[in-house]
Amino acid sequence: MTIQEMYEKVGGSYASVKKILPMDKMIAKFAQRFLTDKSFEKLSAAHDAGDEAGMFEGSHALKGVCANLGFDELSKMASEISEEYRPGNARTMSDEEVNERFAALKALYDRTIAGIQEFAAAQ
Repeated sequence: MTIQEMYEKVGGSYASVKKILPMDKMIAKFAQRFLTDKSFEKLSAAHDAGDEAGMFEGSHALKGVCANLGFDELSKMASEISEEYRPGNARTMSDEEVNERFAALKALYDRTIAGIQEFAAAQ
């Protein structure tokens, strides 16, 4: 599996990450580092605890990491949650809507992690 094939499999944007990291070797290195990134773990713990500040911090960090790695859909989903909990913003989603968006984010996150793991195993 090539790095480009992995991006296609997980729904990422190889073209986006290529603008930031022009060498496939670097893309592969940083994509695999995503496996140890704690942003989603922090977001998940905050979600489970009902911690709004933690929801903002975790989703905002995840948004940035994903944007830099070309995981555009993950970044977009994390951004929606981040904006919902941004300090000073009024909430616009119900708790049920947030839970639905978080579940969709988790499903895509899990798919992305599985794709990266498959890529790493093939190397």
